[in-house]
Amino acid sequence: MSRKPLSPVGALHPALFCVGMYIVALFFSVFICSSIFYAINQPDEKLIHKEETALRSTTTVANASSAVIASAIK
Repeated sequence: MSRKPLSPVGALHPALFCVGMYIVALFFSVFICSSIFYAINQPDEKLIHKEETALRSTTTVANASSAVIASAIK
């Protein structure tokens, strides 16, 4: 009984697996790091818009609260 030698691709399977996993991990790490970076470093226009929206909502709540209190006093 003679043994058949391993094919070159089969012998390289562990190395190819490690290279493939490295590429996948590199892709995901770049995606995650860029997402975190852009979340932290937003342009000023978006921050100003968020602040204006927050200011409008608190003003609306304050006006509604004072209207409710004024109607309760009458």
